Amino acid sequence: MTEQPNRTENILCCGDNLIFLEQLLEDGYRDSIDFIYIDPPYFTGADYKQYMDKWDSMDEYLAMLKDRFVIMKELLSPTGCIAVHLDWHAVHYVKVEMDRIFGYNHFVNELIWSYKSGGASTRSFAKKHDNILVYSKTSKYKFNPQKEKSYNRGGKPYRFKGVEEFSDEHGWYTMVNHKDVFTIDMVGRTSAERTGYPTQKPEKLMELLIAAYTDEGDLCADFFAGSGSFAVAAAKNNRHYICCDSSPEALQVQVERLNKISSHYVVK
Repeated sequence: MTEQPNRTENILCCGDNLIFLEQLLEDGYRDSIDFIYIDPPYFTGADYKQYMDKWDSMDEYLAMLKDRFVIMKELLSPTGCIAVHLDWHAVHYVKVEMDRIFGYNHFVNELIWSYKSGGASTRSFAKKHDNILVYSKTSKYKFNPQKEKSYNRGGKPYRFKGVEEFSDEHGWYTMVNHKDVFTIDMVGRTSAERTGYPTQKPEKLMELLIAAYTDEGDLCADFFAGSGSFAVAAAKNNRHYICCDSSPEALQVQVERLNKISSHYVVK
């Protein structure tokens, strides 16, 4: 009988995430991870210093992801969800594969992360958003509704009976359930968060996802961990984390960021 893993142990791994995923299964993590977020290559054709996003074909790219999705599904807890962060290059192809693996009926959301940074084009509307596909393992998944500000028309109070209103420098607003479009700034050049790692994602975005799909004490994982924003957000919000990336530079950045907030972990 496989010994049950220590779900409170934070783990960092540098290596092939497929091998690491298989090892987690062997170590007894099946049905144990409450939320998985991944920010894999996007099929951009770019060659970063830390990793290469070049593929011979879409089929090769999808095969790489499918092998990993199958194991990630096994690792998810019965109430768990997975969020896959992509952009316009391949998101529609990946959704079809996730429908097949997780089930069309287990599609929860396509979240849109909208931002201002990035290039512009004279031949199309500027591409200023990423897509995050969310799937559950079963129909009984965990979700904690999040709130956001909804500003009143004209910024003035409505004074409707039974409606609580607030005000700030932009005007009067109510708190409503969060929409599926997240308007969050990228990590700017002058931001204290900035590590210099390409494709770094903002902690605010990670925190919103973690708050929605987990509770304090839950176990989260990121198997394309990059700069470690997910691990940092998990640690700051009292979640346990497992992270893997193939780049030694990524691991170094993760370690530096986690050490700054005194998060304890083991490196495997």
